[in-house]
Amino acid sequence: MGDEKEFEEAMARNPHLREYVNNLDIDRPEFNVQLDRGQKSNEYPNVMYPVGDPIFIHILRRKGENEVQYIAVEPKMTPHETELLNQISDELIKIAHTMDTSQTTEDISDILVKLMNDLVLVEGKPMTEAGKTSFLQGIMDKFSSGGKISMTKDEYDKVKYFLIRERVGYGILEPLLRDPYIEDIHCIGVSRVYTIHKIFELVMTSIVFNTDLQLDKYVFESSERVERPVSEAQPVVDAIMPDGSRVNMLYGREISLEGSSFTIRKFSKVPVSVTQLINWGTFPTELAAYMWLCLENGMSVFICGETASGKTTTLNAMSTFIKPTAKIYSVENTPEVTMPHPVWQHLVTRESGKETDVTMMDLLVAALRSRPNYIIVGEIREKEGNVAFQAMQTGHPVISTFHAGDPHKMIQRVTSHPISVPIAAVDNLNIVLIQQAVYMGTHFVRRVLSVTELIKYYDEIGKVGTATAFEWIPSTDEFSFMGWKNSYIMEEKIARMLGFTDLREIYAEITLRSTILKKMVENKIFNYFDVWEVIKGYYFQGKDALPFRI
Repeated sequence: MGDEKEFEEAMARNPHLREYVNNLDIDRPEFNVQLDRGQKSNEYPNVMYPVGDPIFIHILRRKGENEVQYIAVEPKMTPHETELLNQISDELIKIAHTMDTSQTTEDISDILVKLMNDLVLVEGKPMTEAGKTSFLQGIMDKFSSGGKISMTKDEYDKVKYFLIRERVGYGILEPLLRDPYIEDIHCIGVSRVYTIHKIFELVMTSIVFNTDLQLDKYVFESSERVERPVSEAQPVVDAIMPDGSRVNMLYGREISLEGSSFTIRKFSKVPVSVTQLINWGTFPTELAAYMWLCLENGMSVFICGETASGKTTTLNAMSTFIKPTAKIYSVENTPEVTMPHPVWQHLVTRESGKETDVTMMDLLVAALRSRPNYIIVGEIREKEGNVAFQAMQTGHPVISTFHAGDPHKMIQRVTSHPISVPIAAVDNLNIVLIQQAVYMGTHFVRRVLSVTELIKYYDEIGKVGTATAFEWIPSTDEFSFMGWKNSYIMEEKIARMLGFTDLREIYAEITLRSTILKKMVENKIFNYFDVWEVIKGYYFQGKDALPFRI
């Protein structure tokens, strides 16, 4: 059942939404304020959800069609409304070069709306606010053309939306960047834009770039906004968008035969929590409890997998297991890591091919000099991996993501050029977690395939001994805890560190923490920061701090 009351209220506020629904030639969509992962199994979805007025998303797959459609429902401008927008834009351009925003802390979109309000009459009434600042008053007194632009309330709402969308928003991609369920956005030349949806996977959007001119203009203006302008001399650009999303842009047909292209990897302000990953089946509570003990007690961990396997999502989720009192340094090329800890130094490289560049190696060395309790490396690719292993040797736990499909390939990569870690030093790493996107039934899901312990380097055979702690069983979608009462890391590392007389008592602690995580899932404690508060409370006060009984 959808949220019918909210649907009616949304259509009352947004006439364009009611018009869209009334003109559909299919059944009325089910309206959901929030989507649920259970909707993934719907073979023919007909679902609508809001992403912030006045934008709504309609997910639709008609019978007989192969692709799921992603339709962005937003206002449409009439020629007259376009002319009104152009008039207001022209007036704003006249004053733009004189504006000194250093004296105001207001958001630029708020300033634009206030300036627009001074220019218009809505159904005969001025929109100027009574408490207008002297900053805005001075600008308008000096540069307003004097004549007011008349419009209706509906016209005003549309013009204001498109003014903000085009000037400070994301233009044609605004619906996609607002949508919290989008993971990646793909535009391959002059064509329709596709996205990876968290529920409905690959979907074909209603957003189209029709000409090279339109697409090139969008890519060029977007690159200028992030201060990494593309050009024929520099047609490939990686950048961070204002909301934290990562974008890769290819400019022109010379290197991209289909035309300018881009890929955006969406950034989520609130990371996915470990309880949410448990709820989705990515890994079980026992595995999470095992990792809780590992990360709380200074084990070094590599989270490995292929592209889009969810490595960074898992790293962020499990970061809540690190002691709340820990001093953490993270080092990244692009900021994706999130730590809830109060003492967290977030370091990001500066790489543009100039002498003033600051590399991963530079930042890792700086982090080591600061004597952190943990070093988080966004992703190890090259010779900085050697420094990471040196950090482990000197007692600094390192947590990182790494591209490898299994533990043995991980060892091969770190011991080969350009990382070139000596094989005898590899056992300074304690845990290798392998995660992949796997195909189950008709959908891709993310699963931890294995957790492997690195025991020690055996000089006589020139290899690192390993033991599997957890293994995913594809046929049943279950996990085998192969390290239960047989774990080198738990018994010889953590239990000894914690002073257990009977080393096997450590497994009772795994059971306890597994129970805590199960209770959190049962009580639907899924918000990342709510999970952090529960774990932090348990760390400081034990079971008495838990919001439930165990």
